[in-house]
Formats: sequence, structure tokens, C-alpha cells
Amino acid sequence: MNYSIRFATIQDTQTILDFIIALAKYEKLEHQVTATASQLEKTLFGMSPQAEAILGFEGETPVGFALFFSNYSTFLGKAGIHLEDLFVLEEYRGRGYGKALLEKIQTIAQDRGAGRLEWNVLDWNQSAIDFYESMGAKPVSGWTTYRMVYS
Repeated sequence: MNYSIRFATIQDTQTILDFIIALAKYEKLEHQVTATASQLEKTLFGMSPQAEAILGFEGETPVGFALFFSNYSTFLGKAGIHLEDLFVLEEYRGRGYGKALLEKIQTIAQDRGAGRLEWNVLDWNQSAIDFYESMGAKPVSGWTTYRMVYS
């Protein structure tokens, strides 16, 4: 397999935005994307980065990405990682790239001493649910996500 994964750099900003838009289209949420390349440059690569991203490549072609950030568990007394996005372009699915990206995030979490790795999945996305469960992930029952959005 001619596949590689690396941390994103500022030169990858447009690629990351393109993946975010592709993910939003897949999730039927494209109308919610307001991120711009300049916002991503600031929040991912500026003076105080808010998140990190890794990119997966088949040869030189970017085929998937994962974007994540630190969170904290008071119960564990440890930082963790929240996986915000994990996405592989449709034409490259089924080749193990999603698994490789998730395994890389797991390695990053373990290397950083994270207490846990968490993410959300849309309840209708059965293929993602099946994939995550095949990787050993368990749903967290009894919790409902709430959100406040600020313009």
C-alpha cells in the first residue's frame, strides 16, 4: 500500500477546508460550513493553535484527514483527545485508510498520555458506527450532546 500519514502544515490549509466541505456534504450539513481558509490558518497554525490535523495520502494524493483537539476529564484528572472529524473521500473508502487514520490518532493519544479518546457520530451513519465498533469503540449511553452556537 502506497499510503502515508503526516501532520498537516499551514500549506495544507486549503486541503483541510476541502475535506471539511466534503464531509459536510456527506453529512448533508454543507449549509452549516462557514469556515474559511484564513480562519483555519489562524486556529490550526497561528500563535495559539486550537486543534491539530493529520492527512492521509495515497501516493501524493490527499485522500483523508482527521482533526482533533485536547479536552480534559476531571474524573480522570487527565487530558484527552476529542476527534472532531475523521473522513476519507468516498472513492478511497474500503482500502484501510480510515482505520489507519484512527490508529494514528490512537497512537497520538497514547503517546501523549491521554486518559481517553472520544468523538461523536451521527445516529444515521450506520457504516461509521459499524466501523468504530469494529475498532473496539463503545457508544457512551446516558449522555446527550448539547450545543450553543456563537456567530
